[in-house]
Amino acid sequence: MSLLHLIGDEHKIISIVGMRKNSGKTVTLNQLISEAMEEGIQIGMTSIGRDGESLDLVTDTEKPRIFAEENTIVATTTGLLPLGDAGMEILKVTGFRTPLGDVIIGRVKSPGYIQLAGPQSLKDIRQVCDDMLLLGAKFVVIDGALDRKSSAAPTISDATILSTGAAISRDINRVIEETLHTVSLLSLPQVDEEDCCLLEELLEANRPAVVTRYGEVRDINLETALGAGHTLAESLDNEARYLLIPGSLVRGTLDDLTRSTRAYKDVDIVVADGTKIFIPPREYLRFQRMGVRIRVLHKIRIIGITINPYSPQGYYFEPCEFLKKMRGYIKDIPVLDLMLGGE
Repeated sequence: MSLLHLIGDEHKIISIVGMRKNSGKTVTLNQLISEAMEEGIQIGMTSIGRDGESLDLVTDTEKPRIFAEENTIVATTTGLLPLGDAGMEILKVTGFRTPLGDVIIGRVKSPGYIQLAGPQSLKDIRQVCDDMLLLGAKFVVIDGALDRKSSAAPTISDATILSTGAAISRDINRVIEETLHTVSLLSLPQVDEEDCCLLEELLEANRPAVVTRYGEVRDINLETALGAGHTLAESLDNEARYLLIPGSLVRGTLDDLTRSTRAYKDVDIVVADGTKIFIPPREYLRFQRMGVRIRVLHKIRIIGITINPYSPQGYYFEPCEFLKKMRGYIKDIPVLDLMLGGE
């Protein structure tokens, strides 16, 4: 199965999110570029963070570079343009500035290696992606960069490809556990459709709030939910239906909340999307067993998972065994090892 087949015609902005460095994200991007070239499809690409360098700036290990084919539309910075050897025609200066220079949009005139870096805010990333679509890209790929799962947010991308692999752990079972956890968070169920508009308005206000079973809104006098689990608990009673948390949801908040009241068992905790949850797998399972329910305003669509059985630390999993095991646990999303020919 090809990556292009997973994307189809319905998705216009696709994020590739790596669970760790060296999880195979750049290999996935290069495979997608290659497939698009073979089909004569013009694509666009950019990055949250920086990617395409030959030496990882954090781990000091070699990494795959990004090869851009002719006619590919690219959003990157003026500071990174000289570090690649692809010929580039500048199409637009976006006006977005970063520490790596101004963000420009260009078209590759002669194939070669490039480095990618896009705007720093998610809103600006979305604007740049929309610009590339207007300039002729059939679809745009966002390179998610290190621990930037926010690029998977539905306000930014239509669909997500998740890259995972041996770089997470020497223990194959832990790699599978963490991958399953990430898939679970990114695929959390949405709130009821009739409640979306009200909760969206409250989310834009960027303050925690309670919505009762009668549609009444109760503001909570907090700037953030972080470290405020006890205060959140005081706002819950038998009329509460939703507890909206506009920012990040972390383990400490849920610990304090569940220790302070039993009313949480009758409430749906609502966050914007699964990228806002930062709770380790086993702790998350513990909260589920306690009766904690979490729902999202925007469900993320994972259209595929790519796996990398090799770690830059020198160890690896037997590729066919790793693929078989991962597919044994994840049955409703295609799982691919691109080095095995997309099997």
